Amino acid sequence: MQLDAVFANARDQDQGREMEIVSPFDGTPTGLKMTVVGPDSETAHRARLALADELAEMADSDGRVSAENRDRARVRCLARHVIRWNAEEDGKLVPFAAANVERVLRVGWIGMQVDAWASDRRNFGPRS
Repeated sequence: MQLDAVFANARDQDQGREMEIVSPFDGTPTGLKMTVVGPDSETAHRARLALADELAEMADSDGRVSAENRDRARVRCLARHVIRWNAEEDGKLVPFAAANVERVLRVGWIGMQVDAWASDRRNFGPRS
């Protein structure tokens, strides 16, 4: 792989790829679809920097950050990787907004699926 292809792929990862959340009980599609940027994208890079800044701001005088605050920052970081979605609640479309994405990602099995998918570079390979 040539460097131009490496850099092109990193730029392409900012376009994101669509994933569908599946039921943790039987693996069936839920209909909840999210477009997630790749781990090498500029968006992901900015999300990681923001996470580091947030954790530094949350630290107490001894440099400690509570587990609750670390988890909040982690969910915000993951939410920054989601750039679009198709989500419904009570038969109505849920607006794409950071607070809404964070609320959904706090559901353990959903957040875990998004995190695992976003971290797997195989999902962001060069497009043919």
